[in-house]
Amino acid sequence: MNTIWIVLPILTLLMFDLGLTLRVEDFGKLFTRPKPILIALFGQLVLLPAIALGLAWMFRLPPVFFIGLVLIACCPGGSSSNIFSKLAGGDVALSVTLTALSSIITLFTIPFIMSWATQLVGESVGITLPVGNLIKQNLLLMLLPVIIGIAIHYLWPKGAGQIDKVLTKLAFPLLLILITVFYIQHHKTILENIGILGLCVTALILIAIGCSSLLSRLMKNDARQRRTIVIEVGMQNAAQAIAIASSPFIFANEEMAIPAILYSLMMNIVLLTYVFIVRKKAAA
Repeated sequence: MNTIWIVLPILTLLMFDLGLTLRVEDFGKLFTRPKPILIALFGQLVLLPAIALGLAWMFRLPPVFFIGLVLIACCPGGSSSNIFSKLAGGDVALSVTLTALSSIITLFTIPFIMSWATQLVGESVGITLPVGNLIKQNLLLMLLPVIIGIAIHYLWPKGAGQIDKVLTKLAFPLLLILITVFYIQHHKTILENIGILGLCVTALILIAIGCSSLLSRLMKNDARQRRTIVIEVGMQNAAQAIAIASSPFIFANEEMAIPAILYSLMMNIVLLTYVFIVRKKAAA
């Protein structure tokens, strides 16, 4: 069974659900409160891919995993980040804005960075990137569902809220199903590489969280903004990375999606721990 036929509907539903929660004004907040937004976007769009490149070199990852690690680092923030920000007592409005902006901006940054990374380590082993197909798939599966969701939000706000409640409850179980199916099909490769890849993706998450927290403190963001920035930089859209890696129109390489699968697991463990610590400190 090709997991692409599972991941594509999941990604489309997640992006549609994101659109249901957005307003056009969310994009305009870049101009009304630029400092925390620009810091978070820098962490997510520049810092995270740079850390991934450094770790991939340091751990001497094979080309397929090298590209897979950079790919997950290039993806936009995960839609669950809004929920995590709320649980952590963060700035939920900021989280929604960042998720929206990163989802749009990465439509242009992913092809650029991934084209460079593929030329750097992939072409020598036969891995190529059809940039045109990548752009088309991102527009179809990322941008179009968001636009439809936003339109429904304005045309049928009550219905949009009801649909969002259902999709929010379905999102995590669907991702678990995807991870389970993926593990069953590729358990040998995952187990053979889980040591180095698990360490690598965990280091990526922890370093990104540490750097974004430090940067946010240096720029004197308040506590709620800092929590949200940490979560946004640490939580990437794993479904999109898996869709790009395994898509028959782009890389057509399910092994390339293994870093994203492991990242998704470790991301939730690390950030749930972060939320627990933050809530415990707040209660104290």
